[in-house]
Amino acid sequence: MAQQHLDRLTALDASFLHQEGPASHMHVGALARFEGPPPPFAEILDSLRMRLHLVPRYRQHLRVPPAGTGRPLWIDDPTFNLEYHVRQTALPKPGSERQLLRLTGRIFSQQLDRARPLWELWIVEGLDDGGFALISKTHHAMIDGVAGVDIAQVMFDLSPVPAEIDHPDEAWQPAPEPSRAQVLAAGTAGLLRSSVRGAAHAAGALRDPGGALHTAREAAEGLGEIVWAGLNPAPETPLNVEIGPHRRYTVVRAELEDFKTVKNAFGGTVNDVVLAVASGALREWLRTRGVRTEGLELRALVPVSIRGSQDRGALGNRIAAMRGPLPVYVEDPVERLRAVRATMDGLKESKQAVGAEVLANVQNFAPPTVLAQASRLNFSTRLFNLIVTNVPGPQFPLYMRGRELLDVFPVAFLPKDHALAIAIMSYNGKMSFGLLGDYDAMPDLDALAEGIEASLAELVDLAQRAAGADAATDANGRAASRAPADAAPR
Repeated sequence: MAQQHLDRLTALDASFLHQEGPASHMHVGALARFEGPPPPFAEILDSLRMRLHLVPRYRQHLRVPPAGTGRPLWIDDPTFNLEYHVRQTALPKPGSERQLLRLTGRIFSQQLDRARPLWELWIVEGLDDGGFALISKTHHAMIDGVAGVDIAQVMFDLSPVPAEIDHPDEAWQPAPEPSRAQVLAAGTAGLLRSSVRGAAHAAGALRDPGGALHTAREAAEGLGEIVWAGLNPAPETPLNVEIGPHRRYTVVRAELEDFKTVKNAFGGTVNDVVLAVASGALREWLRTRGVRTEGLELRALVPVSIRGSQDRGALGNRIAAMRGPLPVYVEDPVERLRAVRATMDGLKESKQAVGAEVLANVQNFAPPTVLAQASRLNFSTRLFNLIVTNVPGPQFPLYMRGRELLDVFPVAFLPKDHALAIAIMSYNGKMSFGLLGDYDAMPDLDALAEGIEASLAELVDLAQRAAGADAATDANGRAASRAPADAAPR
């Protein structure tokens, strides 16, 4: 879908604006490390300038219709300045990774300026390995994790030789800034289109009452499960406290093959293993905080993409969410994985994700004031303890101006009263964890990162032992079956 001047935000995208507060920043992004040396800054600017037409939203900012007549609109920024959004900095010597992570935390502690397009890129030089880093920050109202991978073509190439990008013959010119009357008309038109869509749904139901009844039944079941989840709140933990605006950030490096080894040995999916690893780390972390884990199961908000192939390259959020299990009460790592798998299988068979999507669609018809309340309810602390999001990335190397992308660590966001978010991204055979924590509530964020490493290592060791035992059993079985034939001639 083309990104047009005067586009109206979807209900979900607008909800991320409503959820933002002085301490709850609703931007997401990534920390990427490249082999060095860095390209000249002017070269990076020129490369981006030649590719920005591929994502027009990057040159648009928000305009709110007057008198609450509709959701905010995207309009071309008449004063767009690329140099404002792309920034150059350098680490002081020695340029360690710890310094880079501290800088990332500081950048994500600052809200984006809503009077401008909602994104920033920081080129960071002076790394101790001779390479450089790129820190990206984009408001969640504009982009989600899956779309972020789709538009990586704006910056990244598939080979060390930068691709030739077709671009318009004429330089970009912003559309004329709309008057107050035009903004009011656009907002009113959006409300009318929503009413027309509602009438179309009603007409479709009259034409196919059986299908409509089935859809309504599924929606009701899904909404019922969401209501049930709301009536059974997530437990109180040190993760769910009042937070401030400042952030800590740290990372964990892992191999995708290790997660596959575990799932192949014990069943489930890579995402099940991710949740089991997080559960093991959180179990040990809670115990260091003096929290009893017996009978305690945390809940993770696990975003699920509902973006189809027809949406490839489009910005905006197409996600639903499930509340996944983090069974920190289970001591045995394999049993912990089995508990995750059983619950996740049940959630996939349930109507919870369907219900979340229906709720988002209902919000498309809600006035902005109702939408604001619904979005706050959707991210209530009652429903989950932390966000755990796993984004699949390309399994081949990417390049920027001929420099290979070595690592990419995602950065999630902290809703109100949530002190921790864990984001994971797979890239070129790696699984990279990015842990974002509130600066005051999570002084021991590094200890949790070490717990993730230990939890994964424990599962991998058990999986390798199980695979070795299976191989030995299989070999012995084959030897035993051959024994009579081998002995017969004697």
